[in-house]
Amino acid sequence: MSVVELSPDALKSAVAELAGTGPTESRQLALQQFLQRGFPTFHDEDWKYTDLTNVIDISERWLAHAPDAAIEDVDETAIREIQSSIDASWLVFSNGRLNQDLSDAFGDDAIVVAPINDDDELVVEDPLADLSVALMLDGISIRLDESKRVEKPIGLLFADRATLAPQVSQARINIRLDAGSAARVIEYHASSGDADHYSNVHIDVDIGDGANLDYVRLQNRDRGHCQTQRLNVRLNEVSKIRHLGVDLGGALARNDLKIDIAGAGASAEFNGLYVGADKQHIDNHTRVDHRIGPAKSTQEYRGIMSGRSRCVWNGKAIVHAGADGSDAEQANHNLLLSEHSEINAKPELEIYADEVKCCHGTTVGQLDEAALFYLRTRGLDPRDAKRVLTRAFTTRVIEKSPIPELRELLSAQVEQRLSEIGSGD
Repeated sequence: MSVVELSPDALKSAVAELAGTGPTESRQLALQQFLQRGFPTFHDEDWKYTDLTNVIDISERWLAHAPDAAIEDVDETAIREIQSSIDASWLVFSNGRLNQDLSDAFGDDAIVVAPINDDDELVVEDPLADLSVALMLDGISIRLDESKRVEKPIGLLFADRATLAPQVSQARINIRLDAGSAARVIEYHASSGDADHYSNVHIDVDIGDGANLDYVRLQNRDRGHCQTQRLNVRLNEVSKIRHLGVDLGGALARNDLKIDIAGAGASAEFNGLYVGADKQHIDNHTRVDHRIGPAKSTQEYRGIMSGRSRCVWNGKAIVHAGADGSDAEQANHNLLLSEHSEINAKPELEIYADEVKCCHGTTVGQLDEAALFYLRTRGLDPRDAKRVLTRAFTTRVIEKSPIPELRELLSAQVEQRLSEIGSGD
């Protein structure tokens, strides 16, 4: 058991200020569990490469002036710009608060949006999940009724701001797709401001029998801000999820994706792309539990690292006893553009069933010198030649976006990030 680094009295006081809002009983349970567990540390196997010291420091300074901290103004211009670039039904959160004036998802009759309360199932299984429940301001439950199909993607926009003082935001969202329904979700993270900011987002998704979900997560926060994010997915019989996660910004970004295959015939395809430079730290942990077969899961994550950036990819697939006929595939490929950059890659397979098909692999390398030479003989300077090869390396993942209309935007943002790296970011 780890020791709580935050002041228990300050944390209790912050939670007490939220009395009467949201799921009161769940808040108190989550608070008590967090006080017992504390933040994850290097002693936790899943956190051995990711140091939360800066997150703890930001949280301590935020608690010191909460709840009297000045409320940051919403950056409406930046929010409108994002919304205009993506056609979606938006729910907009700013520093943990739902901004209904900038949210238009309430006008879609196919989407049922309601506040989270104590009647909702809140999966509390790790310290950061406890923290999200204890301190959340506007928890939201989203439901698609049986056989409903939403025309526009559902947009979850987390647009945070910290200009006056350190800020901490918590977000908790439950999504339920009833049997036979289908939806697309875009989870977009952005932030601005010179002050420190820490965002902690926890999303639970339950996909009913025969339901389909296409999901894209894009994180492009300010280079000085920190984020932890967790997505729990439950797949029921013959249900399907296709997921893409892209990380470009943030000083520290930690993503946990957990997929629980609980129904025969289910399938999960999840892919990722991360681009790190300077001293960025980007950590992707994935886990898929095959509890029944036949079922299939495939994942491919690719990373590009420059400067003194450090990235982590840990992919785990567990085929439980009785899940015969399961098919689990893992792949991770990385490009190191600097001798000071680092990748910690760890593919894991645990198999307790028969008649399964499982494979995994990871590669780490640099740009091919022969390919660079070839491009230079065709008139490209060294920087442009490197950009051509790195762009080609990212294209495979971007083309797997389950929401095709986002591919152009994703390509543009990745290209912008690669351009910054190429100019000596």
